[in-house]
Amino acid sequence: MINKMIENIKKTNAPIVVGLDPTMKFIPEHIKQAAFAEYGETLKGAAEAIWQYNKGIIDATYDLIPAVKPQVAMYEQFGIEGLIAFKKTVDYCKEKGLVVIGDVKRGDIGSTSESYAIAHLGKIKVGSQTYAPFDEDFATVNPYLGSDGIKPFINVCKEEKKGIFVLVKTSNPSSGEFQDRIIDGRPLYEWVGEKVAEWGADCMGDSYSYVGAVVGATYPEMGKVLRKVMPKAYILVPGYGAQGGKGADLVHFFNEDGLGAIVNSSRGIIAAYQQAQYAQFGAENYADASRQAVIDMREDIAQALANR
Repeated sequence: MINKMIENIKKTNAPIVVGLDPTMKFIPEHIKQAAFAEYGETLKGAAEAIWQYNKGIIDATYDLIPAVKPQVAMYEQFGIEGLIAFKKTVDYCKEKGLVVIGDVKRGDIGSTSESYAIAHLGKIKVGSQTYAPFDEDFATVNPYLGSDGIKPFINVCKEEKKGIFVLVKTSNPSSGEFQDRIIDGRPLYEWVGEKVAEWGADCMGDSYSYVGAVVGATYPEMGKVLRKVMPKAYILVPGYGAQGGKGADLVHFFNEDGLGAIVNSSRGIIAAYQQAQYAQFGAENYADASRQAVIDMREDIAQALANR
């Protein structure tokens, strides 16, 4: 699947992943009212509104982008109905040819980790039948429990030719409380980066590993170091836009081949119509605002890479 993601990036010339992280405050009133008219002000009504909102954004942007990243918590908060909307979103994105990164941040050990891996990346047998439960292409994974938590995912990735992104240096302000701690003269995130490179060494696609890393755009100097530590790992870069990252911060995350990183923007794209820059589109044309935000982000990153 890493090969397909790279192929999509080359085709669109856009190392961009759209974070499908919906909240009710992002959803235009006309979508909510239509959903509530059908299902009432219920969890099912909320889930329907989320699905219709997502569908509009996907329809408006799928030809511009290589991948999407739905954050499962935004769907789980609406219970089973929310998870149904999550699954519908995953399936629809794959129908459109997009690579789907399930932002699930799972991390446990043994059979629990294996079960998470099966749920999101693998297949499960029920009697004589086999099913792919959520069927994303990649999943984000928390490495805090060490190799015991990662290897079950890697085993499923090898079977299914799918991938993971391991949290290495996250974009949130308090990430340094643990991730920046110095251990034997080096910060913890560098040690985790080394393990990512080790885990990925025998999980290679054509040029990059199935085992990637999450490194926040808000820490470009750390990204420069980690790019060298993990030369064959694709880096998923959150923190662009709403969290303060911009194109000029991203150049160190990429290799000289112009590949090696894919940059996430969530509310900066999906809620673009609520920003002053795109307010002229209005709520009715929220998806057109999202499309324009993708185009502007693509140009920002391309310009930064051209000037590095």
